[in-house]
Amino acid sequence: MADAKPGDDHNLERFWKFGRGAARIRWGTEGDFARCVRQLDEHVGSERAKRICAQWHKDMNGFWPGDKRNR
Repeated sequence: MADAKPGDDHNLERFWKFGRGAARIRWGTEGDFARCVRQLDEHVGSERAKRICAQWHKDMNGFWPGDKRNR
């Protein structure tokens, strides 16, 4: 396996927020947080996926997953 290069994390974030990964998650639609966690769980584990997806949900939608605006 190749060593991680500087910027790899940022590239992955762009993939999941704006690239083909974002098409799988469908940010701004019902269930986007759960879809994000399901996709990332395969790569980083459940707990880390929840933390990452919560932050990305905030970045993409403007509010946290548990916010009343998410209901």
